[in-house]
Amino acid sequence: MPKTKPMDIISYVTIRGTNKVVRVGDCVLMRSVDGSNRLRVAQVEWIDQDDDYNMNVHLIWYCKPEESYGGRRQFHGARELFLTDQYSAQSADTIHGKCNVHSFENYNELRNINAWDYYSRFHYSVSTGVFTPDQIRVYCKCELPQNPDEFMLQCKVCKDWFHPLCVGLSIGYARRLENYVCSECPSDEA
Repeated sequence: MPKTKPMDIISYVTIRGTNKVVRVGDCVLMRSVDGSNRLRVAQVEWIDQDDDYNMNVHLIWYCKPEESYGGRRQFHGARELFLTDQYSAQSADTIHGKCNVHSFENYNELRNINAWDYYSRFHYSVSTGVFTPDQIRVYCKCELPQNPDEFMLQCKVCKDWFHPLCVGLSIGYARRLENYVCSECPSDEA
């Protein structure tokens, strides 16, 4: 019986029709193999080439909150993704482009958020519907996790964060405040 040649592991692939290089560890926008125009985000685990010189990318997938058990919730930001436990391989020709998936903390520090910037703070098991971590810090009187799309103000005394509407302020007024002291902290003007 003839031995089959193992696939050749490749260190990078060029996105078809461009000069942009994708390497292991990069995040990419992938075109659907079903012919739809849907783009999905994945991270490249490795790249190989088969006997017919076809380039394949082996991927770990991200999903949107609405694709998870429980769906999208109030604290999920518009650019939030969950790293899943789903792996697959696709032709490198289905790479649409590169993108960035930041940690939640790094995403909050970005000055300019572009169309290719996303963030992830949860791992999601597709088979069990379980999130890791299963608890995260909550803020404000509403006790919700932070949504980076919503403006919050920080108390200068206790350093906790609050939604303006939850503390009876308009967003416009709250944005103009230089210092905010929550109702639980002593004001230094007393």
